[in-house]
Amino acid sequence: MLKIGNININAPVALAPMAGVTDLPYRLICKEFGCGMTVTELISAKAILYNNKNTKLLLETDEKERPAAVQLFGSDPDIMAEIAKRCEELDFEMIDINMGCPVPKVVNNGEGSALMKEPKLVEEIVSKMSKAVNKPVTVKIRSGFSKDNINAVEISKICEASGAKAVTVHARTREQYYSGDADWSVIAAVKDAVGIPVIGNGDIRDGESAVRCMKQTGCNGVMIGRAARGNPWIFSEIYHALKNAGLMQRDTSGTEPVEIPEVSIYVKKEMMLRHARELACFKGEYTAVREMRKHFGWYTAGMKHAADLRRNINSCESLEDLTAILKVI
Repeated sequence: MLKIGNININAPVALAPMAGVTDLPYRLICKEFGCGMTVTELISAKAILYNNKNTKLLLETDEKERPAAVQLFGSDPDIMAEIAKRCEELDFEMIDINMGCPVPKVVNNGEGSALMKEPKLVEEIVSKMSKAVNKPVTVKIRSGFSKDNINAVEISKICEASGAKAVTVHARTREQYYSGDADWSVIAAVKDAVGIPVIGNGDIRDGESAVRCMKQTGCNGVMIGRAARGNPWIFSEIYHALKNAGLMQRDTSGTEPVEIPEVSIYVKKEMMLRHARELACFKGEYTAVREMRKHFGWYTAGMKHAADLRRNINSCESLEDLTAILKVI
């Protein structure tokens, strides 16, 4: 069992926050297949402060996804602390700080992974947020900003000393974005340096790699990002791989996921339809049909005639259109 602060997490496998991917409907689907902890899409603290209407859906949660964390990004310690206090009133168990996002529009504002270059600012943000709330504050970082500045150990020590209850390490630099290989030795170094739980992230694509990451690094859990797009079944695979390897206790909550030896085309088709319908209930049919186009691309990767299928799906305007196309798969 993974324990972060006073929060018990039955399965040490988490769904990574991904903008435009990990909204509430998809988090609930992943939870059903064995995801132990979910995290919202990254949310701007300033957007919440100024009551940006787009943040309302981002802050939606459901008791079925618990334990869950809300992830905030920003660089102003006072604003981050104030928004943490507001979020404490919501039904999230943890408050996570994004210090890993590599996209220019975030980094150029001194936020996300840009904070890896500012240890003193990291200390101030984590300290003020931790003091402002009673719920556990966690931090997601990268190995460093560039190959010449691998400072995950330094930043993790600062986070721990400032009150953070866990740290997730994406073992790539900002300079790498999502290319190249993740360097798990950085995760191991962080684990050796701090006493709080460490969650490993990067190049964990299946049950075998999850087991290998935990054994090689000693990390307390793993976080799955891109490998979970169009593949919620990965959580069942990892859950059972970790259990069989003796890396987690049996889930006694009565929600142990069914082991899925093979995901058939039929199972994928049914999941695509379900995902589309649930997204439509959450965001409305017009938005859901358009957002599902990218999800269909991930679900159908490697399938026979996938390019033709995606081309047809990209022209859909309604759930009825989507259903008609998927029925002939």
